Amino acid sequence: MKLPDIKILDEKNKILRTKSNEVTFPLTKETRKTIEDAITYLTMSQIKKYYEKYNLRPGMGLSFIQLGIPKNIFVIVEEVDEEKFENYIIINPKMISHSEELIYVGEGEGCLSVNREVIGIVPRYARMTISYQDMDGNKKEIRVREDISVAFQHEMDHLNGILFIDKIDKNNPFKDKEKMREI
Repeated sequence: MKLPDIKILDEKNKILRTKSNEVTFPLTKETRKTIEDAITYLTMSQIKKYYEKYNLRPGMGLSFIQLGIPKNIFVIVEEVDEEKFENYIIINPKMISHSEELIYVGEGEGCLSVNREVIGIVPRYARMTISYQDMDGNKKEIRVREDISVAFQHEMDHLNGILFIDKIDKNNPFKDKEKMREI
């Protein structure tokens, strides 16, 4: 596997605070290649021999805006078994519904654009359903839960110029923890 030449923007970059644009179809060759590169990068970042060799921080999601491209696209690469992955390519997502139950990631959320330790909890929906388009422009729906629901919400926030650190209460980083379930 060859490490793709992609540059992930740091949180200081103002582009991350912009709202991404609706994607039109058909996708360009360049957009398709960026999707493939993002999937390869995320996959390699979760495999020990690659993240050690290339000094990568493990990540499971990447939005186009993190690459400086303001398009409503994100990819998620979920390790479902040892070095076996399921890829989600999500274009023009819209939330249809969500659970009332809130969850948070116990060890804290991370982000490939936030290169520092962040303390606090990020309230997320335990389950949600979104509509989106696939790479061919077909309309789809998906229901996600638990960690994948968190990942989808994290990436959808990116598309709206929001970073996970914005959702942590500055004065009380563990605010309302007792009202949510830890995952």
